[in-house]
Amino acid sequence: MAQQSFGLIGLAVMGENLALNIERNGFPIAVYNRTPEKTEAFMAQRAHGKQVKATYSIEDFVASIERPRKIMIMVKAGAPVDAVIEQLKPLLEPGDIIIDGGNSFHEDTARRSRELTAQGLDFVGMGVSGGEEGALNGPSLMPGGTIDAYEELEPILTKIAAQVDDGPCVTYIGPGGAGHFVKMVHNGIEYGDMQLIAEAYDLLKNALGLDHNQLHEVFDEWNKTEELDSYLIEITTDIFTHIDPDTGLPLVDVILDSAGQKGTGRWTVAAAFDLAVPIPTMTAAVNARVVSFYKQERIAASKILTGPTGKYEGDRTAFINKIRDALYCSKICSYAQGMALLRAASKTYHYNLNLSECARIWKGGCIIRARFLDKIKEAFKEDPQLPNLLVAPQFMQSILDKQTAWREVIAEAAKLGIPVPAFSTSLGYFDSYRREQLPQNLTQAQRDYFGAHTYERTDKPGVFHTEWTQAAEDSIQTGSTD
Repeated sequence: MAQQSFGLIGLAVMGENLALNIERNGFPIAVYNRTPEKTEAFMAQRAHGKQVKATYSIEDFVASIERPRKIMIMVKAGAPVDAVIEQLKPLLEPGDIIIDGGNSFHEDTARRSRELTAQGLDFVGMGVSGGEEGALNGPSLMPGGTIDAYEELEPILTKIAAQVDDGPCVTYIGPGGAGHFVKMVHNGIEYGDMQLIAEAYDLLKNALGLDHNQLHEVFDEWNKTEELDSYLIEITTDIFTHIDPDTGLPLVDVILDSAGQKGTGRWTVAAAFDLAVPIPTMTAAVNARVVSFYKQERIAASKILTGPTGKYEGDRTAFINKIRDALYCSKICSYAQGMALLRAASKTYHYNLNLSECARIWKGGCIIRARFLDKIKEAFKEDPQLPNLLVAPQFMQSILDKQTAWREVIAEAAKLGIPVPAFSTSLGYFDSYRREQLPQNLTQAQRDYFGAHTYERTDKPGVFHTEWTQAAEDSIQTGSTD
């Protein structure tokens, strides 16, 4: 009996779509789901007449796949992934490959990789980005694990990934948890992008009073520019055209302003703290979603906490262009932070990441796909040791030219009482990075004063501590202020 080229466990929408993508590209596939009713429905509807083999036990599933077996798990991250792996292990043979295509935490992936490698099995933790449409028609794929496992999977992955002008949106990321770490940072950048777009929308709507048709026109125009042409701007443009059939209002206006999150943004922020990499734009984006949860408290506060209100009184067209420039400058900062975090992780975890390739595979299929990723790809291709995108020739002059507009937008937002935390903290990141001297010399003096944490000096090498209280007393007694 002929065996299938590939196996997939978990038939939620992403799993179904990936299975159909794999089959459509010439690889017969076996599928298994914990609940047989889901498998039956899939076979009767979307998989009907296709080279998809339904199985109803884990044993039959494994037996139906040719060796070395290639099995993708598409179940909820965490304990469910471990549970499926435990079911599979007794049935697999050395050289078989397990692929976790969910949004797993990179440390869990690294642990699973170590454990399974010790048992002669290959494990690939693979970030998959693109949502339901991407899974079906071509996602961005970020596989991490052993290079041998990747090479075995490469003929399939290069076929099912999104295709762009310079190749399929997949590459070998690195060992252990590298694939899921890169996917996590992708999601952190996604958080930043979405918050920055939301702040631009807030300014356009509440500072300028644009209606949904005008908002559609502005975002449509922005999406035609080299700087902002992207999937997220594209779908934002589309959102403003949808009218709610129940109220006749723009649908976006009747959606509750309380945003959800699945945790990858928080993971990114925590990882950045662990690696001592500043990512303030992404942190602001996570915080903005958290603040949005407190809807009832915000309603109550709005009745007693007053602040400035009103509309922008200047040149509307000029201000729209300034908001566009502020959005672009902030976006550069967000990506700069994400790439800096990848660089630090690569060094700490020995991923040996190719940052140019990371940018390239995000050009298609994924949520943060954007035209300007070509510039990021080229920046790291020209200088693999580039310390920060802010100093890359592809971006440096743009941000220097647009920074006046950026500052004016943030100042005007403050005058009008419109919160722009991601815009503001992006500018703070830029200003901090470009300054030779920061005020943390005072911070170090304070730390030494209350905790004897010591400090270094600018005029001579070594580590120093001052008895600050005694020094102050001596100064008072001698009348010295030096």
